[in-house]
Amino acid sequence: MDRLKLKILLLLFFATPVFGQVKNIGLPEIRNYKRTDYKGGTQNWNIDQDKNGNLYFANNNGLFQFDGSTWHNYPLPNSPDTRCVKIDPSGKIFIGGYSEFGYYKTNSKGKLEYVSISKMVNKKKIIDFIWKIHLYKNEVVFQSFARIYSYKNNQLKIVEAPDRFQFSFLVNNRLYLQDVSAGIVEYKDGKLYPLKGTSSFNNTEIWGMFSLPENKILIATLNKGLFVYNHEETTPWNTEANAFVKKNSSLGGVSFNDKFIVLNSVLDGIIICDTNGKIIQHINHKKGLQNNTVLTSFIDNKNNLWLGLDNGIDFINENSPFTYFGFSYGISTVYASVVHKGNLYVATNQGVFYSPWKTPFRGESFSLVEGTTGQAWNIQVIDGQLICGNNSGALVIEGNHSVKTLDTRGYFRFIKIPSRPNYIIGANYNGFAVFEKTANGLEYRNQIAGFEKPSISFEIDQSYLWLKKDDLIYQMTISDDLKKFNSIKTYPNLTNTIKGIGSIQTLNNTVYFQTNNHFYKYSNDQDLFFEDKKMSALFKYLPVIYSLNQDSLGNIWYLFKKSLGVLSKNASGEYKNIVAPFSSLTGNLVNNYLSVNTIDSKNIFIGLTNGLAHYDSQLLNNFDRKPTAFIRSFSFPGDTLMFGNSPKTIEKQKIPYKSNRVKFTFSSPSYENIDNIEFSYQLEGFDDRWSNWSPVAIKEYTNLREGNYKMKLKARDSYGIQSEVTQISFAISPPWYRHFVAYFCYIVLIIAITYYIQNRIRAKIRKNKYYETIEQRRLYLERESKIRKGQYDLEKEIERLKNDKLQIKILSKDKELVTNTLQVVKKNKILNGIIHKLKDINVDAFDESTKFQFNKLNKSIVREVNTDKSWKDLEKHIKNVHFDFLKRLKEKYSTISPRELDLCTYLLMNMSTKEIAEIMNISSGGVEVSRYRLRKKFRLNKKESLTGFLMSI
Repeated sequence: MDRLKLKILLLLFFATPVFGQVKNIGLPEIRNYKRTDYKGGTQNWNIDQDKNGNLYFANNNGLFQFDGSTWHNYPLPNSPDTRCVKIDPSGKIFIGGYSEFGYYKTNSKGKLEYVSISKMVNKKKIIDFIWKIHLYKNEVVFQSFARIYSYKNNQLKIVEAPDRFQFSFLVNNRLYLQDVSAGIVEYKDGKLYPLKGTSSFNNTEIWGMFSLPENKILIATLNKGLFVYNHEETTPWNTEANAFVKKNSSLGGVSFNDKFIVLNSVLDGIIICDTNGKIIQHINHKKGLQNNTVLTSFIDNKNNLWLGLDNGIDFINENSPFTYFGFSYGISTVYASVVHKGNLYVATNQGVFYSPWKTPFRGESFSLVEGTTGQAWNIQVIDGQLICGNNSGALVIEGNHSVKTLDTRGYFRFIKIPSRPNYIIGANYNGFAVFEKTANGLEYRNQIAGFEKPSISFEIDQSYLWLKKDDLIYQMTISDDLKKFNSIKTYPNLTNTIKGIGSIQTLNNTVYFQTNNHFYKYSNDQDLFFEDKKMSALFKYLPVIYSLNQDSLGNIWYLFKKSLGVLSKNASGEYKNIVAPFSSLTGNLVNNYLSVNTIDSKNIFIGLTNGLAHYDSQLLNNFDRKPTAFIRSFSFPGDTLMFGNSPKTIEKQKIPYKSNRVKFTFSSPSYENIDNIEFSYQLEGFDDRWSNWSPVAIKEYTNLREGNYKMKLKARDSYGIQSEVTQISFAISPPWYRHFVAYFCYIVLIIAITYYIQNRIRAKIRKNKYYETIEQRRLYLERESKIRKGQYDLEKEIERLKNDKLQIKILSKDKELVTNTLQVVKKNKILNGIIHKLKDINVDAFDESTKFQFNKLNKSIVREVNTDKSWKDLEKHIKNVHFDFLKRLKEKYSTISPRELDLCTYLLMNMSTKEIAEIMNISSGGVEVSRYRLRKKFRLNKKESLTGFLMSI
């Protein structure tokens, strides 16, 4: 018997971490989904989950599906206002709303198609709202106020209510319904059977029924509280939970791991109680819910809690070793925490706060310790005294107030001097101070002279005070009277080969110096740092750390980047690295202040920028559970394939080449730390390697070539655990011009063209030989013709040269004649002058003989002048000499007269006005008038020379 009891106790002990996930310390993580997130109505009446992990919500605006990445809405035909949803093992999604019920099933392309069952109901019967759906044995039961509809083997059977149903509940595979006049009835084999002793519920509404030990049933009413039914009679459940329900009204709830019950309320959120009615958690609007009216609650496949609210949806991460004390507990950034004399104290940026500490922890808001307002850097218990390092000084705290100020300077941290246990060194804003343990407690003794910089990171061993500051290690020796530093030595590096200094810390009562995960100790004899290989080996495969400390259990906590990890020490002294659970804290840790307060393995407090985290290391049971990766949809121009809740795999798709743009969406229904879910993918046939991890849940490829492809996807959750690879295959058909039929046609066409070209070449060769003979004959004749033509051209050229020579000769003669004629003209002018002068001679004075001779000479001169035709010859020859000039002038100025042409010729010959007047037989004034008219006709200004203009033509 004792052995049996021992087995039961061991079973309960080991089962508790797995099934007892509801913690009574702090609050679990709460995530709010507002109606703007899912773009639906306010009220959410029912929740269910399929085998793939997708969640479904019966909302005022239809059915909403959530896969962890995206929301999808499926309105119920003719009635968007849905009230209930239930998913069977085959993946059918049964749904009910106002005067409409049926189910969604996936088609061949993975899309949800609605099938109405309500159309099988006689149209004369008013269906009203379908409030509940139950998978009862091998039938699906839809419940409205007036009747229940049993759907089985595509047949619908209707059972009328004795009077009017309220709600129905499936407890221990038995289906119960409340009737307003018949009490609670049980449905089985298509009939209703009243339960004994339940008529007392006729004047109230039952919203929940839950299984209790010893085959009892817990009944939750709207406004009369909780009752226990033993199948004979009902009795009030006089517990904490009952008091809560009576005060706030119940809207049902859900059983949790057969050990806890979630009770929804109208006025104050939810409570989680055990089967004895003891409240374990109370979560309401003040503690993070969007509102206090909870219409439904649901436990998902990872034992997390979902709430359908009067306005919105909330997720509560119950399956986590972490709970939190945040704004609802009245604390902010936490730099340190400690449990002392029944109180939990936390040092924050606003002061020191406290809350009573007992197991189970039932603390509400934290209260400020009187006299500690301001920045509190640290809080420690030293020799039974609670000391706070505050911006206002070193404070001693007792209970709920500060009882003593040891020093008014701001303090960071306190350490006992190992060699002198009655003395404590405190790091303050001006260096270091010494405190002495006296009969009256700690007393401020003195400030240590010789170093006045603020100091945070320091450690003390038997010989030195070590300080890390300004990228240097300070080795400081304190005088025997503890009043000054005898020597201060600095080290910029630990060795000549390793640069930089990461941190200093005390591990296993030894001061270690760390850089890049290599740990060194100091040798006083050799005055050098040497590496501790064993300690370095612990951190060899860890990320580069920048801060660490050791807790009371020997565990080593370390910070890397913005994350936390721990080397957990077991009973044999070996360490196990644990990182995954702390990913939810990434980014919320306080920089440069690693605050981990380990009370025991179940109670570890971690300081955060937004409060305090409580960590129970014994609840690490589901973090090795692999997430699941889903290719949510696969779309290409013209079609989309959905992979929602269908258990079937879609066959390999063939896509036409014109639709070679494909898009994939991903999901991984892991709702804890959903923001840290990451995906990696590879399109075989296109990508050479897996992509980098990314939270982006969509990928698109464009201009893919023809061929076979396989899209592979894996997910990684917030704990660093990777899913199995999921994949789909598809093929892109080649374009018509690269199809195998096209290639066959190309081959036939090439053969035909080759045959045709060969025949054409042979024919061309024969034809070319014929034409070659003809061409040779033609070339011979052409050559002979060219020779004859060349002879003819040569003769013509000779003739032309002769003509040119003759023409040149004639022109030369004309020029010579013009010259001679001008001389004759000059001669005639002289003779005319002589004739005029002879007329002036008085011939009467001459004798007859002289007179005769004189007259004879005069006649001879006159005859010579009158018979001379030089003027006409002159004009003729001038025109011959300047024929080309006169032709160009006439073409350019068609209105020019013959007399003006003559004048232009004389001007071109540079004749004087007098000579031109004599030739043209006009006066000198007439010549000037003619010159003016020419200038006007040629449009010359006064500065332009008329003769120069004529020479340019």
